[in-house]
Amino acid sequence: MEPEASVEKTQAAASGTLKTGKEMAVRNETLVQTASGEGGHVEYTELALDCLDLKAQEELLSPPVSGIYKMLFDLAEELPLCCCRMETPYSGGSLSTVDQTCMAMESVDGMLIRCQKRVMKQEMMRPSNTVHLLVLCEDHRAGMVKHQCCPGCGLFCRVGTFMECRPYGSISHRFHRDCASVLKDRRFCPHCGENTSGAKELTVLKADPSPSVPRSNPGVSVLAVPTAATLPSVPNVPGESQYAAGKLPKESLESILMALDDENLKPKKVKYPTRQLYISAKQGDLQKVIHLLVDGKDPNFLMEGQNKRTPLHAAAAEGHQEICHMLVQAGANLDMFDEGQRTPLMAACENNHLDTVKYLLRAGASVNHKDVMGFTCLHLAAKLGHLKHIDSFNISDVNIRDKEENVCLHWAALSGCDDVAQALLEARCNLNALNVHGDSPLHVAARENHLECVMLFLSRGADVTQRNREGETALDCCIYGSKVWTALNTNRKLTDARRGRECHGEKVLSRDISRGYEAIPITCVNGVDSEPCPENFKYIPDNCVTSPLNIDKDITHLQHCSCTDDCSSSTCMCGQLSLQCWYDSEGRLPLDFCQREPPVLFECNHACSCWRTCRNRVVQNGLRVQLQLFRTQTMGWGVKAMQDIPQGTFVCEYVGEIITDAEADKRDNDSFLFTLDNKVGDIHCIDARLFGNIGRFINHLCEPNLLAVRVFTMHQDLRFPRIALFSSRSIKAGDQIGFDYGDHYWRVKSKYLTCQCGSVKCHHSTANIEVDDESQDVKSQSLFLSPSESISSKTKL
Repeated sequence: MEPEASVEKTQAAASGTLKTGKEMAVRNETLVQTASGEGGHVEYTELALDCLDLKAQEELLSPPVSGIYKMLFDLAEELPLCCCRMETPYSGGSLSTVDQTCMAMESVDGMLIRCQKRVMKQEMMRPSNTVHLLVLCEDHRAGMVKHQCCPGCGLFCRVGTFMECRPYGSISHRFHRDCASVLKDRRFCPHCGENTSGAKELTVLKADPSPSVPRSNPGVSVLAVPTAATLPSVPNVPGESQYAAGKLPKESLESILMALDDENLKPKKVKYPTRQLYISAKQGDLQKVIHLLVDGKDPNFLMEGQNKRTPLHAAAAEGHQEICHMLVQAGANLDMFDEGQRTPLMAACENNHLDTVKYLLRAGASVNHKDVMGFTCLHLAAKLGHLKHIDSFNISDVNIRDKEENVCLHWAALSGCDDVAQALLEARCNLNALNVHGDSPLHVAARENHLECVMLFLSRGADVTQRNREGETALDCCIYGSKVWTALNTNRKLTDARRGRECHGEKVLSRDISRGYEAIPITCVNGVDSEPCPENFKYIPDNCVTSPLNIDKDITHLQHCSCTDDCSSSTCMCGQLSLQCWYDSEGRLPLDFCQREPPVLFECNHACSCWRTCRNRVVQNGLRVQLQLFRTQTMGWGVKAMQDIPQGTFVCEYVGEIITDAEADKRDNDSFLFTLDNKVGDIHCIDARLFGNIGRFINHLCEPNLLAVRVFTMHQDLRFPRIALFSSRSIKAGDQIGFDYGDHYWRVKSKYLTCQCGSVKCHHSTANIEVDDESQDVKSQSLFLSPSESISSKTKL
């Protein structure tokens, strides 16, 4: 492995955005919008009015139902209300060069001017159904959400003369006078349906640098009051900051109220530039940060000369947790990239600010983003030896790789942090992972002369004979005569001696037959004969097709849920499709799950509103248990468990080539067919003979420990379920795994072979079935026939 600097390569920076929340059109509630400057991406926190202690609360929550209010209620269903906060997926394919700029139009001095800013998101928006859909820049997307686009003509009301309706004081609806909704000779706001008699005509000059509109309190944006509801709900942990639990301390809340008093609402003589927000956030000046946010400064401002980092990057890098919280409340994007594609969470992690890391995680920051070098937060923590950060991350895949194919264990070896390496190994990080140079973590630790890491890796079974692309072993990489050299040399001699004694014993033929396609490596061993590792098929992690099958993968056809929890409640639509949500908090099926006729399972999909880590996503996460391909004494190749597997655990999927039943009848070798008979449409099969995964090697057992369940994940075309294999009972490490092939299989195959499972309850052994004369000369060595041993009549599992 090259020195650390050589690992890093640059690539074009990318930016990320967060989707805004959906607007609740409820008349008895008011919205407090978090507003920042209109020059970047903006998020909004919506609060019910009754959670604020306002004098006008009672009056607004209980409006009179006589006079004009009664008339408005009577006509409410007829008034056209806006759809400013709705998003529609872009359906026009890739954006052309012209369409990569914002489509927003503004009327300035009677002339129409189109925005020229670059589009970051392809989702389309419009203020009403009468206006065509628009692809907008982040600036105008924020303006659309804040009802600054006229629903009548579709032009943005930012300069010139327009009407402003303020139904609840803090909410501003803009439209042109001639675009007001007319109903029974009365004119109403096209956004909310309020009578325009209360609307004011405003004029904003073109030269006005301020994005805000003159109003009763000029130049002031409403800063959202932080609440526990704005962050994921977490229990209070003794000794942890209140910010980490999403609650703002009383002292900070009082400071916010002070920042909003009458004196501060007056126009300031000193106008700070937007970059002052970045500087104040970096310096930890909480009071000035609040003032700048109240003044409408953009919390997602990109600081030139500072790698285009945002104020949240600056606060996170310095560990200013309170400022991070205020910026998030004001709409700061948690996952905004700088030029190096690093997020604020990465900045906090790299600078060892544990409390800030915990806060950002609870606020919803993603841990799986990669920077230009391919580093995630976990890579950075391992590289810098921050064990506490690693304990904070709940990451499903510790084997995620950077640009040079390094896993986190490579970086822990480089830093020499054996405690970090220990934690990663306990989380099942691959000890034998190789980077693009062919270096294993042992190579890196040896080259850097880190004895503790070398001893740890050797104790865990690291291969001291593994060579990199330059033909070097770890022993070749270390300093001759050093303690590391002595340890590696001793281990090599012991390894050579052991392999000499075991030359006729079990041999490791492959350290991973999946070639890295599975998150957990699958070794292949043979201690029976000289048969090499199977190479007469191509390993694939997912089903494939070799002919057009017209699988319905239209995302608009997917039934999906709108859950905001972990999809464990009875209201989850996906769970209802499966009769109930069957998975427990560990992702296992319950003990009372029906094994005789298992129900079809519908997991949450990419059309659902829930998080990717919700409870109802198991099979789509792939293989998560340690398995081994081994040579059996009587059944050819088989699969064994390398760890204890509790009942109900997802073990693996039966993967192969999806073909029609007619195509299956034409194929000579039928030993790897699994029927997808669903009583829906044409019958199809999975053929794992040429393309398959570890499931193709699983043998028949008359006392099976696996159960086949039909599961739908990324589509719901009932003709093509995924075949998921769950443990039907507890499995011990070292046990062979298998499922029941079925009586139909054996009615055909019994003429050619007999079952060799060895169970006392075996139903298909020589002692229990009659074997005709034609099958007497056939050896029963394997349940899977080679092409030369194929039969003409088709059998399907």
